[in-house]
Amino acid sequence: MYHLPTHTLGPGITPDVAAALARRDIHALFPIQQQVVPIAWEGRDILARSPTGSGKTIAFGIPLVQGLDPEVRGIQALVLVPTRELALQVADELASLAQINVVTVFGGVNQSGQVRSLKDAQVLVACPGRLEDLIQQRLVDLRGVHTLVLDEADRMLDMGFLPAVDRIIKPLSRDRQTMLFSATLDERIHDVAARYTEDPVTVSTAPPAARPDQVDHAFIPAVHEHKLALLIDVLAAEERDLAVVFVRTKRGAARIAKRLNARGLRAAALHGDMLQSARQRELGRFERGEADVLVATDVFARGLDIDRITMVINFDPPAETEDYVHRSGRTGRAGRDGLAVTFVLDDQRADTQKIADDLDLVREFTANGLQHVEVRKHMTRAAQGKAPRRRRGTKRSGNPA
Repeated sequence: MYHLPTHTLGPGITPDVAAALARRDIHALFPIQQQVVPIAWEGRDILARSPTGSGKTIAFGIPLVQGLDPEVRGIQALVLVPTRELALQVADELASLAQINVVTVFGGVNQSGQVRSLKDAQVLVACPGRLEDLIQQRLVDLRGVHTLVLDEADRMLDMGFLPAVDRIIKPLSRDRQTMLFSATLDERIHDVAARYTEDPVTVSTAPPAARPDQVDHAFIPAVHEHKLALLIDVLAAEERDLAVVFVRTKRGAARIAKRLNARGLRAAALHGDMLQSARQRELGRFERGEADVLVATDVFARGLDIDRITMVINFDPPAETEDYVHRSGRTGRAGRDGLAVTFVLDDQRADTQKIADDLDLVREFTANGLQHVEVRKHMTRAAQGKAPRRRRGTKRSGNPA
């Protein structure tokens, strides 16, 4: 039987990690963290369903960093993720928990810098495609990996990464701990868990397709030729912090961001055709508040983990209920409130109503507007403890908290 260190945050957390969390003003664990940390500390494999914004990175990050041996050279923990943006965010979270060397590996950039960093890596956060390339070139050694995390496993399946994940995991030591996290635990995920885990403990903090509790929802009828004007009106209607606008196409993201900038808003774009350096530059502008509107495609609906997002606008409604959950999950994070607004054309009404029905949002859908949402109230709560708020057109001084 393992002896669990006990701290005011809960069992399974060492004083050093507790201090690191305190420096980030984290003094209480979220439900997914409360469940995962003690189980992981005992060395059990874990299959976890957790919605976006639930704190899952810290949930697996705490036992991961506490299990590293500072006397051992080489990669001891591997985290597989579906996107480059998520890789960078996970790496930042892990590095905030301890003085460790975390290296990211993903495509879209020259591999030479990543390869140089690997020689000192303790933790590797990687996208399957680039990692498999490096393995085939014999440029990365995973023989010392004792902790494996599959983050957003359902998304990796959706993106067709399963064959690459199979090839990456097959040579790893069987004497390892595996933690698999997914927004859903459908039959596909259980099949994956059966391949990679041994007698896992199942942890669940939300039912499938759960509506985010901290998010208000509004559905607004729209006419195609007036959607941009409607978008500008909604962005300017109330005080807010950062806003994300989701669109269907890459060209649409670039075009709408350009038009918003031409009308005096500070907008950035994020889509799959951009070089990684451009993505990081635009995302950095958004995180710093230099641009307070981000226009993005669905590929980023799971990778944006920024607490200051207080508004999500579905300029184009999502195709599926699960996509709506992940988009709206960009706001209302870390216990804060948020607002999700969806524009609905006449020919989109039936499909969007089905999503509303699935998520018990019939009242909000029928209301057809923002009148039922106490916008100012929840925006004020969402921004507490953050940078000074301002109306559109005023400048922010200093760096955001």
